[in-house]
Amino acid sequence: MTLTLYNTLTRRQEPFETVETGKVKMYYCGVTVYDYCHLGHARACIVWDVVRRYLQFIGYQVRYIQNFTDIDDKILNRACLEHSSMEAVADRFIKAYFEDMARLGIKEADEYPRATHTMNGIQRLIHELENKGFAYPADGDVYYAVRQFPEYGKLSGRKLEDMQAGKSDAYGGLRLRANVEDPEYQKKKDPLDFALWKAAKPGEPAWESPWGAGRPGWHIECSAMVRDRLGDTIDIHAGGADLIFPHHENEIAQSEAVTGKPLARYWLHNGMVKVDGEKMSKSLGNFTTIRELLDRGVDPMAVRLFVLTAQYRTPIDFTDEAIAAATNGWHTIKEGLLFGYQYGKQLGWGVGSGEWGVGTGSLLPETVGRFQETVNNDFNFPGGLTVLFELAKELRRQGNIIVHQGKTETSPEELQRQWQTLVTLAGVLGLEAEIETETHTSNGLSDAEIEAKIQQRQQARIAKNFAESDRIRDELQAEGITLIDSRDGTRWHRN
Repeated sequence: MTLTLYNTLTRRQEPFETVETGKVKMYYCGVTVYDYCHLGHARACIVWDVVRRYLQFIGYQVRYIQNFTDIDDKILNRACLEHSSMEAVADRFIKAYFEDMARLGIKEADEYPRATHTMNGIQRLIHELENKGFAYPADGDVYYAVRQFPEYGKLSGRKLEDMQAGKSDAYGGLRLRANVEDPEYQKKKDPLDFALWKAAKPGEPAWESPWGAGRPGWHIECSAMVRDRLGDTIDIHAGGADLIFPHHENEIAQSEAVTGKPLARYWLHNGMVKVDGEKMSKSLGNFTTIRELLDRGVDPMAVRLFVLTAQYRTPIDFTDEAIAAATNGWHTIKEGLLFGYQYGKQLGWGVGSGEWGVGTGSLLPETVGRFQETVNNDFNFPGGLTVLFELAKELRRQGNIIVHQGKTETSPEELQRQWQTLVTLAGVLGLEAEIETETHTSNGLSDAEIEAKIQQRQQARIAKNFAESDRIRDELQAEGITLIDSRDGTRWHRN
């Protein structure tokens, strides 16, 4: 069951082999913090969160780094509009980022480097590029000389001759237009060269450098942060498909020109999010932030499930129907996850999950093996979800049997293993249900309070006070408690 991944760089699926045995160095190009995170960010962050979780599940020690771009024209523009500062805008939306990700159940990265905190590494890398003949200064700016790097275009499949100024690009439909009146164009030795350092402009933040006061270009920031935090060569470099060109292409050109080593062994890219078949954009009015979506009542776990139902490299279409289907699917898995807490005590497992021993030793090996074999095929999380749904539906069926018959033909030990397997594998995908305890439940009634009301109802029935009996039943039903009467007595379950 070897893990194989589709590598954007080689355009083929390859066995996963790390630089250092048993360890994974993983970098995800994070967000530019000038606004609240949207559905596209949600998909990317969920996908790479689950990739990290799965790698840890199959035994890897993962060091996961995610950056913040906190110096950018968009941040500066927002600061100007708000009569604020770049730092204030960045800090506000970094705080909002962590709030949104926590709601989605996304585990924090091991480290979150910021571009403004990496100036020494950025300037050092530019200096090395200049010394090696890959960069040149021009009136306070510094540019990367693209034609000095023979492998430029190897990630995106673009060719320099197809990216000539004014010539159509057959690889991405891009038409690069040369604006000869643009001062930046006039500074460049070649129209394709890109900025590593930008000279200071009036009113903008700037840092001192050997080339004068200024700030870094976007691409050099990530190259420096990867190198500073993870070294010359990492195992996985992840990001959205929209970053393949020019951002990741330029990262490769910068880093590998200096080190002479591959920047990353595997380049992984998640597909984009559309909304009702259209590209998400503010101009179309279909721009949805994570907090807007969750604040209108969509369950965060349904959002995770929606993201994981599609192969991570393919585009995904966000529609009301799709999120409704994901919500129904989450309800099914949630029922299975709550099975142990609802019926474990009755089945003799113990009085709490701590005594039930959720762990790998008590899992169903064949089911775990099938899950792993499926997901090992280029992180096939939709296939992994199929295994979860099978377990959840069987546990739901067994729960109905327990409710209606008071017992089940399947042994309690087997049900415990099924449940523990579901809980473990769902955890790998970050799908977790809120647990209702005996004394603190989401509907406000403890098990003891429910049993007391059932006893009151029984006394009313004995006294032939059927109006009171019906009133108690309706009261419990309103609290989400269903009663089932039989010759053996009254059983109940939470809806």
